[in-house]
Amino acid sequence: NYEQIPGISYAQPGYSLRHVEELLNRMGNPQFAARTVHIAGTKGKGSVAAMTARVLTASGHRTGLYTSPHFHSLRERISIDDSLISEAEFAATMAEIRPFIESVRQDTAFRQLTYFEVLTALAFAYFKKEQADFQVLEVGLGGRLDATNVAKPAVCIITSISLDHTQILGNSLGQIAREKAGIVKPGCWVVISPQPEEAASAIKEICREKEAKVVQVGEDIKWHKTGGDMFHQSLVIEGRKNNYHVRIPLLGDFQLENAAAAVAALEIVGSAGVAISAADIAQGLAGVRWPGRFQVVQQHPTVLIDGAHNVASMKRLVSNIKEYFSDKRILLVFGTSSDKDIPGIVSELVSLSPHVIVVQARHSRAASLAVLAAEFSQRGIEVETGESISQALSRALSKAGRTDLLCVTGSLFVVAEALDYFSAS
Repeated sequence: NYEQIPGISYAQPGYSLRHVEELLNRMGNPQFAARTVHIAGTKGKGSVAAMTARVLTASGHRTGLYTSPHFHSLRERISIDDSLISEAEFAATMAEIRPFIESVRQDTAFRQLTYFEVLTALAFAYFKKEQADFQVLEVGLGGRLDATNVAKPAVCIITSISLDHTQILGNSLGQIAREKAGIVKPGCWVVISPQPEEAASAIKEICREKEAKVVQVGEDIKWHKTGGDMFHQSLVIEGRKNNYHVRIPLLGDFQLENAAAAVAALEIVGSAGVAISAADIAQGLAGVRWPGRFQVVQQHPTVLIDGAHNVASMKRLVSNIKEYFSDKRILLVFGTSSDKDIPGIVSELVSLSPHVIVVQARHSRAASLAVLAAEFSQRGIEVETGESISQALSRALSKAGRTDLLCVTGSLFVVAEALDYFSAS
C-alpha cells in the first residue's frame, strides 16, 4: 500500500497546492469541467458526500464521487453514478495523465507529487472524460491544503468538527476549523453542520471574510425523526424550500444530521436552476450506501461495525449503542491507531461494561496490543488480545449468545478487515 509509505507531509513547512495545481494546469484543468460540491469536516463528510451524490444521480445528473479512504480496493474512491471506476479505466486514465506527472516530477521548480495528489488528479481526469455533470468531493485531510481544494465549488459543506489529526491540523477546535474552512471560496454558499462553539466561531469568521453565504443546519434547516428499525430511519427534513419525508438505510442520530446537511446543499444547487425534486431527494436518500458506519452486518448475535476513531465519534457511537441496544450484553473487538487519544477513546467505551478483545490492524500506525490492553485493564475492564482480527472475531462470536451485541470499532482499517471477514463468511 503506497499510501502507507512516508512522503511529503501536509504539515511540512512550505507545503502548498501549487504543485498539484501545476499538474492539473498541464492536464488542461479537468477540475473545472463539472459543477462541484466540496465537503470537509471531521465526522460525517463521507456520509454526506454519498447522500449528495446519490440524490444528484437520482435526479438524472451524471455524478462523480471522490472519497477516501477505501476499505478494500483503491477504486472505491472514484465512482460515477454508483459505479466504481473499472480496473481498465483506472489503468487507462493513469496512462493518460502519467506524462504530465512525469513532466512535473522532472521539473526542479516543483516538489515530488504525493500519492493523494496524483489520485485526485486521476479522479478529475476521469470525471471530465466521462462527462460528469457534477463531482462531489470529500476532502482527504483538513481542507485548506488538501488536493481537492483546487476546484470551484457551487456549494461547500462543513460537517461536524472535533479534535483529530491534531499533530497536523492544530491542537484546538478553532485551529482545526480554520483548516477545514479553507475550502470556502469568496462569495460561495456554505452549509455548516452543528458545531462546538469554538469551531463555529472560526468557520463563521472565515465565511464573513470571504463574504460567503451561510446555511446553518439546525437553524435554517431542521429535522426530526419519525420512525425506524434495525436497518432504516425515517425523518422529516424542514428545508428552506420544502419539507421532505425521507427514509435512509443508515442508522444513528448523526445520520439524520448528515441527511439534513445534504438536503441543504441540494436545495442550493436546485436554486441555481438544476432540476432536483422532492421525489428525487427521497429516492436518492433511500438508496444511499455507506458501509462501516453504525452498520449491522449480522443478527443472532447482532454484529455492529463502526469506524469511530476519535473521542467525539466514540462518544456518539456509545450513545447510539445505548439507544439501540440497551438490553444487550456487549462484546467489543477494538483496535485503533497509535496517534489517537487512546485513553480518551477507551474512557468512552468503558461505560458499556464490555468484554474486550483488542486487535492490531495490518497498518503501520496501529497501536500495540499491550498499550490497548493496559488502557482497558487499568479501568477494570476484562480484556483479551487477539492474534489477528479474524481470529478475534471468531473467538468473540463463539463467546456471544444469540441476544448479545458484538461491536467492532476503533479504526477504519479494523473495520475493513472485519467487513472482509463477514463478507467471506
